[in-house]
Amino acid sequence: MTFVKVNIYQAKTRFSSLIARVKKGETIIIAEAGRPVAQLTALPTLGERKWGRDKGRVKIAKDFDETPDEMP
Repeated sequence: MTFVKVNIYQAKTRFSSLIARVKKGETIIIAEAGRPVAQLTALPTLGERKWGRDKGRVKIAKDFDETPDEMP
């Protein structure tokens, strides 16, 4: 993992290029007056979403979309 330190002004003006670097595996440390204040890192991949993976696990009541009599 590669760490790169940039100041806030650089981060604002080069945000798109910093995101591209993060996507390639770098971690960007954002500093204010030379002191680290934030870290820009990639999120872990969540994998492919599959339709129907919870089939049979979720139950919806037959009266789900009916308004109860108590409600105005």
